[in-house]
Amino acid sequence: MTDNLPLRRLGFLTLGLFDEHDPRGGHETTLEVIERGERLGYDSAWLRQRHLQYGISSPVAVLAAASQRTSRIDLGTAVIPLGVENPLRLAEDLATVDVLSGGRLNPGVSVGTPFHYDDWKHALYPESFDTEDFSYRRVERLIEAVRGDRVSDFAGADGIVEEFSDRVQPHAEGLVDRLWYGAGSERSVRWTAEHGLNLLTSSVISGELGDDFDENQAHQIQVYRDAYQGAGTPRVSQGLVVIPTDSATGDQVRKYEAYVEKRLPRTQVGHGPKNTLFSRDFVGTSAQIAEQLAELEAFRLIDEVAFALPFSFEQADYDQIIEDIAGELGPKLGWSPSA
Repeated sequence: MTDNLPLRRLGFLTLGLFDEHDPRGGHETTLEVIERGERLGYDSAWLRQRHLQYGISSPVAVLAAASQRTSRIDLGTAVIPLGVENPLRLAEDLATVDVLSGGRLNPGVSVGTPFHYDDWKHALYPESFDTEDFSYRRVERLIEAVRGDRVSDFAGADGIVEEFSDRVQPHAEGLVDRLWYGAGSERSVRWTAEHGLNLLTSSVISGELGDDFDENQAHQIQVYRDAYQGAGTPRVSQGLVVIPTDSATGDQVRKYEAYVEKRLPRTQVGHGPKNTLFSRDFVGTSAQIAEQLAELEAFRLIDEVAFALPFSFEQADYDQIIEDIAGELGPKLGWSPSA
């Protein structure tokens, strides 16, 4: 970890899956997991965004609810794909939730063509689907709006009671410094650094130095730190799948090991034209996982994590996992729970 310091901030990431016929139940479970995370002393809770799937499609709305059921834990998105968002409108929503949370929001975003775009582009952008800009410019527009740059040519009174601003309202002071970008290539981490954003690096990256995941991730983190041009201290959060088994039942251990075994083949070689690499998952006792993480060069370069909860597990499994991470694994990595 950075300068051999202990793990400073511990977070977790969840998809927030739900049953198509009972969507409220799944969303309520997600809110309960975030509440439990705060009680366990986690520093942050993160939501992924999924469109046209049975996972959270509106993390900002869910985090607005979470902001009213928690008081301390940071609330993040990892990540919101900006290809389906209007940056100005998203800036209004993010600022509103940040104000409601008391300055705890940590929005993570990414760009690129939306998944399965050809299948729903006519519904998403019926008049502009072939001219939409999915480049970094979309992130820059979000930065400008969140920062409080002028977005309108008019400010002042209009009539007796209407008062207009020329920048996004509410303005959430400091939110721009808590923007994150989900990057997975040397080009994208360099762009993130040059624009002063915080870096989210996950279990899926591009292998530009070969097929060794850890070597590539460590290189990307170092590139980011060397190129950082922001005003504050560069922050890097690493997202890996870790499944401690300290308090797991025998059935849970067998299920976890089968899950990891099924996903292992994809980690053996790069995939596609970008040589996409997947990190292996970590399963075992907290002592075993801590030893394995300490061997990773990339892990030694960071002091923040957002460990990803696995797909398609039961609520009892997630409860056990986040409790073991907070109670067993975190302390073995040098982390102390927040009061």
